[in-house]
Amino acid sequence: MESLKEIIGKCEELAFDLDFKRAKEWKSQDPKRVLVGFMPIYFPREVIHAANGLAIGIMGGGDRKQIVKGDAYYQSYICHMPRGIIELALDNHFEGFDGFIFPSICDVIRNLSGMFRFLNKGKFIKYLDYPQNFEAHIGGVFYKSELQHVLDEIKKINGVEITAEKLNHSIGLFNENRKLIKQIYDIRDKFPWRITAADLYHIVRAGMVIPVEEHNEILNQVLIYIQQEMGVPLDKIRVLVIGAFCEQPPIGLIRAIELAGCYIVEDDFLLGSRWAQGDIRTDMDDPIEALSESYLNNGTFSSSVYDVNNPKEVRLLNLAKERRTDGIIFAAPSFCDPALLDHPILQKACIDSNIRFISFLYSENTGQFKVIKEQVGTFSDSIKLWE
Repeated sequence: MESLKEIIGKCEELAFDLDFKRAKEWKSQDPKRVLVGFMPIYFPREVIHAANGLAIGIMGGGDRKQIVKGDAYYQSYICHMPRGIIELALDNHFEGFDGFIFPSICDVIRNLSGMFRFLNKGKFIKYLDYPQNFEAHIGGVFYKSELQHVLDEIKKINGVEITAEKLNHSIGLFNENRKLIKQIYDIRDKFPWRITAADLYHIVRAGMVIPVEEHNEILNQVLIYIQQEMGVPLDKIRVLVIGAFCEQPPIGLIRAIELAGCYIVEDDFLLGSRWAQGDIRTDMDDPIEALSESYLNNGTFSSSVYDVNNPKEVRLLNLAKERRTDGIIFAAPSFCDPALLDHPILQKACIDSNIRFISFLYSENTGQFKVIKEQVGTFSDSIKLWE
């Protein structure tokens, strides 16, 4: 078995391979295989897997890709991620992709889907609307039709017929994936010094670009290591980081928070990998119904989801209590309307509940973190001194 250091190094390489070499190698082994890219935050990858495909998370270029042409396509007052994705598209990083899914997060992602149509990328482009009505006979029926439309588009490409058996099998594999990720987070909740948040980020992000079967093997190996006593506890506070559900923070930012005296015991990085809370049923004659039920009833909270009947501020406070956090860090991408509109509501809930918090903005290509590190360090010291 590989060492933990070797696994993390492999995952980092996979996570930030902007040419998606492993995915393209996987596709080349069978002419009926398809690659479907999806933008964050959440897409039920099970439907692509069951259709003999691989769903690839496209998280932007981060600080690994210089943006030149992408800036000409978007205004300066929107988030950075779409510029990075356009840059990747224009430089043919998505060569060999058969389709692209754009979940309904905000107007920027909607416009990005139109840009991909304009650039003739892929064999199909799907702007996937998520239900705003959470009644099964309204929002549920609508969501099922959206997923069926994706399957119909893939069938036009490879002719693969989806059966309940195939889709239930795929759901089972991703149930295992989510369970393993949760187990790792739960161990870090008790022993956060055993693996850093940055290393865990690499491990989870690698799962967005490789087959789920391979990622499950990696997660099982990681679990074996972190269940053993390792590392040394440090005098750090426990924090929850929220706001990065779509545009991802640079690894340097995650490390800066940790070096400033924090254990990140909960976050919304790569939220789509942990969207479903609990297993999705694998015993239904209509597995798409199971996926729909899970989204309506067992999804996590996010600024991209309208959930007036299940307020996200209450869920945030419950999560902070469950993880026994000392404070909350609101870290959102610059110009992210969904996150920035939610933050006043969430922060008021923190004030009312006497929970310490700080807030700052970032861009996915941010390179300097000195100011943020000083701010977080002061936050950490104030809690250790006065709480």
